[in-house]
Amino acid sequence: MAKSSPFALIVVAAGGAVVGFLVAQSLPSETFASDPVSASETAEQSATPSALAELESVTLGERMAGEITSSDMLNGNDGSRYDRYAISLEEGDLVEFSLRGALNGVVALYDDQLQLLSNAPTARHRIEESGDYMVVVSGADGSSYGPYTLNSRVIELSGDNALSVDAPLDSWLDGSSSEFTLTIEEAGMYQVEMRSDEFDAYLVLEGPNGYRREDDDSAGNLDARISDFLAPGDYTLTASAPYGESAGLFTLSAEPRELPGDGELRNDGTIAPSDSLNGWFSGQELTYQVEVEEAGMYQIDMASDDIDAYLVLEGPNGYYREDDDSGGNLDARIADFLEPGTYQLTARTAYGNDSGLFSVTMEPRELPEGVELRNDGALTPDETLSGWFNGESLTYQLELDESSLVTVDMRSSDFDAYLELEGEGVAYSDDDGGTGTDARLQQQLLPGMYTIIARGFSGMDSGLFELEVSAEPTQMQPSM
Repeated sequence: MAKSSPFALIVVAAGGAVVGFLVAQSLPSETFASDPVSASETAEQSATPSALAELESVTLGERMAGEITSSDMLNGNDGSRYDRYAISLEEGDLVEFSLRGALNGVVALYDDQLQLLSNAPTARHRIEESGDYMVVVSGADGSSYGPYTLNSRVIELSGDNALSVDAPLDSWLDGSSSEFTLTIEEAGMYQVEMRSDEFDAYLVLEGPNGYRREDDDSAGNLDARISDFLAPGDYTLTASAPYGESAGLFTLSAEPRELPGDGELRNDGTIAPSDSLNGWFSGQELTYQVEVEEAGMYQIDMASDDIDAYLVLEGPNGYYREDDDSGGNLDARIADFLEPGTYQLTARTAYGNDSGLFSVTMEPRELPEGVELRNDGALTPDETLSGWFNGESLTYQLELDESSLVTVDMRSSDFDAYLELEGEGVAYSDDDGGTGTDARLQQQLLPGMYTIIARGFSGMDSGLFELEVSAEPTQMQPSM
C-alpha cells in the first residue's frame, strides 16, 4: 500500500484498540463511536483529502508536549479521550514512541489505511514503506487524564551478528529465530542474557564438544539467562520466542562473572567440619567425601542464587539423609548427629537441567547450654532428657514397680514427634497429642518392663527433641 496519500480516515483509539472511525475534525469532540460499522460507513462517505493537513504534525526525534483533558475527542466505547498527530516515517526505520508524564496512557501507530501497527505504553514498529502515518495518544481508560510528553526515536540496531563479551547489541526478532556468534577467548564463568519488553525471550547456546544449554525465564520478567563455565571456542546463540512467532526489539549481552571467595571451583574432593567450597553444577550431580572424626552435631548447607539446591548424605551403617529447601530460599540443609566415619555428600539440583554456582559449608553445631544427648538407656519416672533423632527410631526402657498412670511427652521444634509404648501385652502410639506437632501418651500401666520408642512422624526428619516421663501410683486390676 502506498504511504504517500494523505489520511482519508481518522480512527478512534481506546487504550490503543481500534473501536470505530470518525471523519477528521468533521464530528464534534463529544461524538460516541458506539457503532463501529456505521461510524466507518459515515467516515467513508464524508472523508476529505485535507484530513492530514488538519492534524498537528510531529517530527520523529522531537518531543511533543500535550495533555489529555475532558475537551479532547471521546471514545464512546470506554470513555477515554485521545489526541492525534500526523508523522512522516522512512522505510526500514525501527521507530519507537513512548509516553512520559502524569498520564496513564498508551500510544498507537496506524498506517494510511488505518491498520493498527502497534499500540502500547512504548510502541515500536519497523516501517515497511516511506510515507505518512498517524500517532494516537490515548488515556488508558475513561478516568485517565493529565499532561504527557510524546517521545519518538529511530532505534539503531546492530548490523553485525557477532556478539562480543562486554559489548551488548540490540536486534529485532521478526517472527522467527535469529542466530549470533560468540567467541570465548579465555575459559571462565560467563553470563549470557536475552532481554525484551515485547515478547517472551528464549535463548539457546551451542558450542565446542557438543555443548548445549537453553533457557526461557531465568533472568526474570520472561527474559532468558544462561550462566555457565565456558571453555575457549566459538559458540552459536539462537534467539527466539518459546511459543509461536513473535516480533520485537531485544538485547543480547555476554559478560564474565566473578567467582566469590578465592575464585576457585571444587567439583569433587573432601570436605571437613569448618570447611567451605564453591562449585558449579552443570547438569551432572557432584560428589564429595565428608570426614567426621568426632561424633557430634553438624550442619551442612548448600546455597545458590542460580539453582534449586538439593543435598544427599550417605554414611556408615546405612545412614541416609536428603534435603531440598530446609535452608530457605530454595537452599538445602542437613543438620544431624553424625557418628565418626566417612560419608558421601551429593550436591545437585532438585529438578531439571539448570546450571549455576553454589556453595557448600559444613560446621559443627553446638547443643544448647546444659544439654546432653541420651539416645537410649533406662528412663526413670519424673525424668526429662534430650535426644537427637536422625531417622532411626530411638528406644528407651521404663520399669514400673507398681501400677501407675504414666505420662510420656515428646517435644521438638525441629520435626513432627511420634511416640510408641509397648510391653506387658499392650501397645500404644501417638502423633500430635501434645501441643502443635508434639506427641503425648497417657496410660494406666501395670507393674513391669516397657519399651518407649521415640521417632519422627517422617523417617526423613531429624533434629533435637525432649523426652519427659512422669508416673503417679494408681489402683489398677490386671485384665483377665
